[in-house]
Amino acid sequence: MLNALSSTPAAHAIRCDIFCVVVDNYGDAGVCWRLARQLGEEYGWQVRLYIDNPAPLDRLAPDHAQSPVAVVPWPHAVSSPVPPDAPHNNPADVVIEAFACTLPEEYTEAMARREKKPVWLNLDYLSAEEWVGKMHRMPSPHPRLPLVKHFFFPGFDEHSGGLLREADYDDRRQAFDAAAFRTEFGLPEKAPNELTISLFSYPAAPVAQLIQALAQENRPIHLLQPGSNAAASTHGALSTHPLPFLPQSRFDELLWSCDLNFVRGEDSFVRAQWAGKPFVWQIYSQADDVHRVKLDAFLHRYIRKIGADDTAIDALNTFWYGWNGIGELNWPAFAAALPALTPAAQHWSATLARQTNLASNLVQFCLDRLK
Repeated sequence: MLNALSSTPAAHAIRCDIFCVVVDNYGDAGVCWRLARQLGEEYGWQVRLYIDNPAPLDRLAPDHAQSPVAVVPWPHAVSSPVPPDAPHNNPADVVIEAFACTLPEEYTEAMARREKKPVWLNLDYLSAEEWVGKMHRMPSPHPRLPLVKHFFFPGFDEHSGGLLREADYDDRRQAFDAAAFRTEFGLPEKAPNELTISLFSYPAAPVAQLIQALAQENRPIHLLQPGSNAAASTHGALSTHPLPFLPQSRFDELLWSCDLNFVRGEDSFVRAQWAGKPFVWQIYSQADDVHRVKLDAFLHRYIRKIGADDTAIDALNTFWYGWNGIGELNWPAFAAALPALTPAAQHWSATLARQTNLASNLVQFCLDRLK
């Protein structure tokens, strides 16, 4: 279904090129694909996604060839004669470079030759830091060419670009059958006191320590591990269940079916927040502990808004830092806080959902400049 903004006359002819260099295995490709698909399906834009490594898309969106988005290889140096379909022969109306990747020089030169200059955006990484609101939409003139690039920052408040959220998200969730999902993946019917957990993490996560702690619980626990090659196993009260790698839409279903979700990076981090369940975030590690600043910023924002009691907040803080290699991993305290953290996560999700989503904000920003 097309969004109301797509009814704007200019929107019918809008062409958009998104450039993506894959750094984090799935996060970069996942975010770019979500945005590209939303612009194509909900706003009627003609989108080309240029990606240097399309392999992740084959797993994240196996049906991408049937979508309105054209996924094409990253344009390398152009030989002579120039192919008629070379991207710099026809730059788009809107050009998005994801996560500060550098556009091919030939393409940038072609953008400058257009009579009507493209709207050029740098879609940056998600951060909860306070400076994001000041940098969002900030212009950056090209040092040599008659072009202006604008920074577009995802974020958690109205001063940012918002978060990616599809128009049909609520409908899909309402139609979701948790029992059928468990049956499909060979899980038994959920017991009344069972805790179902999903685990999607980077290799550095203290998974062995977590499994040891979960095995000591006095209630049944099912740990679902998407994309894991490990064998199913039982450790005391804990049963581990490796699942196949799940495409984006099925990953949402995994999050909905669980009581607690361990996520990583950016894309699954955002999806866990939409799911409205307690979650634990493993941030992408960066040099000089830059990631620690981002983790601090999100936790500071999150705990101020969720309305949980001090004991639950202390347990959440301690466990999140422990999961990221900072301090102890106190599972008993965190587990005891889950009843309080569940309505808190629902409140946070509902608060975010009242804000305009990233794609809508981006479309409106571009339409204002394409008039």
